[in-house]
Amino acid sequence: MTAESARSTESTTLTLPVLPLDDEVVLPGMVVPLDLTDAEVRAAVEAAQSAATSGAPGGKPRVLLVPRIDGAYAAIGTLGRIEQVGRLSDGDPGALIRGLGRVRIGSGTTGPGAALWVEGTPVEETVPDPLPGSVGELVTAYKALATSWLRKRGAWQVVDRVTGIDDVPTLADNAGYLPFLTGEQKLQLLETTDPVARLKYATDVLRSHLAEQDVAESIAKDVQEGVDKQQREFLLRRQLEAVRKELAQLNGDPEDEGDDYRARVEAADLPAEVRKAALKEVEKLERASDQSPEGSWIRTWLDTVLELPWHERTEDAYDIAGAKRVLDADHAGLEDVKERITEYLAVRKRRAERGPGPESAGASGRRAGGAVLALVGPPGVGKTSLGESVARAMGRTFVRVALGGIRDEAEIRGHRRTYVGALPGRIVRAIKEAGSMNPVVLLDEIDKVGSDYRGDPSAALLEVLDPAQNHTFRDHYLEVELDLSDVVFLATANVLEAIPAPLLDRMELVRLDGYTEDEKVVIARDHLVPRQLERAGLAPGEVAVTDDALRKLAGEYTREAGVRDLERSVARLLRKVAAQHELGERELPFTVVPDALRPLIGRPHHIPESAQDPAERRTAVPGVVTGLAVTGAGGDVLYVEASLADPETGASGLTLTGQLGDVMKESAHIALSFLRSHGAELELPVGDLKERGVHLHVPAGAVPKDGPSAGITMTTALASLLSGRPVRPDVAMTGEVSLTGRVLPIGGVKQKLLAAHRAGLTTVILPKRNEPDLDDVPAEVLEALDVHPVADVRQVLELALTPAANGERPVVPVAA
Repeated sequence: MTAESARSTESTTLTLPVLPLDDEVVLPGMVVPLDLTDAEVRAAVEAAQSAATSGAPGGKPRVLLVPRIDGAYAAIGTLGRIEQVGRLSDGDPGALIRGLGRVRIGSGTTGPGAALWVEGTPVEETVPDPLPGSVGELVTAYKALATSWLRKRGAWQVVDRVTGIDDVPTLADNAGYLPFLTGEQKLQLLETTDPVARLKYATDVLRSHLAEQDVAESIAKDVQEGVDKQQREFLLRRQLEAVRKELAQLNGDPEDEGDDYRARVEAADLPAEVRKAALKEVEKLERASDQSPEGSWIRTWLDTVLELPWHERTEDAYDIAGAKRVLDADHAGLEDVKERITEYLAVRKRRAERGPGPESAGASGRRAGGAVLALVGPPGVGKTSLGESVARAMGRTFVRVALGGIRDEAEIRGHRRTYVGALPGRIVRAIKEAGSMNPVVLLDEIDKVGSDYRGDPSAALLEVLDPAQNHTFRDHYLEVELDLSDVVFLATANVLEAIPAPLLDRMELVRLDGYTEDEKVVIARDHLVPRQLERAGLAPGEVAVTDDALRKLAGEYTREAGVRDLERSVARLLRKVAAQHELGERELPFTVVPDALRPLIGRPHHIPESAQDPAERRTAVPGVVTGLAVTGAGGDVLYVEASLADPETGASGLTLTGQLGDVMKESAHIALSFLRSHGAELELPVGDLKERGVHLHVPAGAVPKDGPSAGITMTTALASLLSGRPVRPDVAMTGEVSLTGRVLPIGGVKQKLLAAHRAGLTTVILPKRNEPDLDDVPAEVLEALDVHPVADVRQVLELALTPAANGERPVVPVAA
């Protein structure tokens, strides 16, 4: 080593004044200027000069440069030599100091001047000579990285100096000049006494910085390219706009899009208020910049307004008899709906012939000519297809709006135009699709509408379905009045209770309670069989299905209120015949008779109780009663079973199973209380009930059940169990029971009687106050059933229980 780069002195211990550095770290080999206006720096320099003056002549003053972090001195400092004292570039006094080597700081000592004096030991740094291969590669890598960084900064004059350094400690300490190093990184270099480790650390820091710089430059390049692309696109669009204007002037077309929309609005047949709002939006479009997103919103809104059929209306078909023929041809049964549509058309015809009078105009002067009907019934009875038939009978266009699963109020009223991708609501879109202002709009599955944090769609339907308000319906997207008073709305639902009461109050309720077997046979013969013949690839004359076969399909292979399962059975039957013909197993034409059903599609799935062996019927033992219930799929039979526990088990109280609701549980308690209080009168052994547990079970335990209409059924089951008299197998019953034994009215009489008829039952007991509901039941069903209206539960027991044998009091059976 030369004297300039010596990393040790002749003495093993040095006594030096401390020059603290708060914002800088000086490494050996670095030459730095220091400001002497700082008191501590000036004191250290003056102390070093004083010591040099009193020492050997010609020696330059030396100080110990020590980094100070948060008031604490580092363990290692740099031996610095004061090369020159003078003025800095800004005129302040300063000193130029060169770092010579590392010094490990020891204990404090005394010295001249006001500076802090310490004793230090020079740090010996040795590097093997010649350098190992790995160290040589490290030197080469550092030089390559350093020269790359210097060239990027344009510091060509420093490149030769760095490449000329071969000393490992000097090369590593040269990293102290890198401006991007933090104070912590420089301190790390200072405190790393191993030259090779120090050079490796400097190489890693420099490599990481260059990688970050490359990423930053790549991002800056991409941003610049994007800006350049936008500028080019802007210039090209401006040029294209200028070319379009020139072409428009040559061809005599409007000069810009705003003029085009203005001409379309002025030429369109719009209501006065809508025209005013549209022209206002055209003015905004003309003022808007081509790059503004508002222009796109306005154009979409104007297109929607111009596409709506504001003054388009179809002429109603006032052929009342012809409309009735259309409804009769499309649907068997459903007389209530057909009569309501016929009444509506008749009234429309009379009002059209008389002309609009003052009594037919509302407060707004508009004539309310629409209707709102709610078709409620089980699946498969033809509610949806009825809408198309109504539209065809009236000569109107038909639009179906599916509401099942909708939870967003904006789906009905539309979105505000400020939202990205805003659209009008489904009602406006239905009017636009229909192309007229008086279509038949089917609101399908209105009972499946839900609500969440986005609003309640059923609440938004209140205005749509209110004849007194829907002539001024406002969609959030359009924000102009839309007259819906001439629209015929048909809403379909499976469960009446799922429709909100305010919404149901605005609609005229029409119940579709299901088909009788005769109606199902007619529907299958006239509609289902021809349709399935075509789908099976069979000609109308190749396969025929007799009415008796269809009746057996409807009664024993399917048991439903509608005809969907029946159509599936017909389709399966015809597919089987077609497959057998293709396999050479059957010749066509072929007629399907009842006896041919089992070889083709297997055994029946629903055997009536009356067709079973008497010993195998559910009601063959005491304590089992057939009840009637209404579900979302129509009417159905419901069995209630009762049992008593053995006294020796110690069980007591009432146990209820079958997933029963609170109301149905209360009915069971009422039935038990009535029998306990009237046991002597009914000649029932109710005395030991307190010592024996009573268990009531309603089968199909996985299906939730609720309602009060099983009250007399539970009472009869307990009375049958206590008396030992089985219930007649042909009897079904429904009715609520009170504590005094009164039979109270219930709902769904028509559906329940249809279910009893489908199940093959012949006798039905129902509350006397439900007798007026029998007018809604088809005549053929009433003829097949023996209906007994009762007012007291004693009449129920007299009708339902079989007579006691020999007049003896039976022994109450014990549950197994």
